[in-house]
Amino acid sequence: MTTEELKEALPFFTDPELLKQILAKGQLMNLKAGKVLMEPGQFVKMVPIVLDGFIKISRMDDEGRELFLYFLDAGETCALSLTCCSSSKPSEIKAVVEEDATIIGIPINVIDQFSNDFKEWKDFVANTYQNRFQEMLVALDAVAFKRMDERLMRYIVTKMKQLKTNELHTTHQEIANELTTSREVVSRLLKQLEKKKWIELGRNVIYIRDDFEELISK
Repeated sequence: MTTEELKEALPFFTDPELLKQILAKGQLMNLKAGKVLMEPGQFVKMVPIVLDGFIKISRMDDEGRELFLYFLDAGETCALSLTCCSSSKPSEIKAVVEEDATIIGIPINVIDQFSNDFKEWKDFVANTYQNRFQEMLVALDAVAFKRMDERLMRYIVTKMKQLKTNELHTTHQEIANELTTSREVVSRLLKQLEKKKWIELGRNVIYIRDDFEELISK
């Protein structure tokens, strides 16, 4: 990858020297869907910046249940990984490639150097923390104040936009895990949407109408 290609993938980085250092110090990786990048308890060795595709970040409770936190999309990095780097603590998250992805991994031993040497990197880290904090507040509001059917419909819209498709290949259990509810609840709500003819259910696939987002906003 050239600095011009990296700049195109990460347009918020304009400093030629920073781009050069990212390529020199970072590790470019092409990852297949399903690849586990991080498990709870492991020490963070690098911080990923997503160039394309996306990664699901979640954490496990004491009983081994998965709690979905957020997705990393193109141009984003993981705030919780940055936190673990700065505190030298083991990871509390699980990171799984949700869709084939290209990332560049920045070794933790150069994170502070980048922050000291490049204002753009320092701003990138600060914006990452701020954006993730806002997303966590939105997620908390959804859990605390929104009905599960509203959360499910918003989840479907988010997935449609991220995957750029009207077909979601997933199981009811996987959706339940990400929404922190039971498979039975998800199945019941999906069947209600199917009765409205807003979606069509297949085996491990959900077919979604083009105007789904418009329908749920009415």
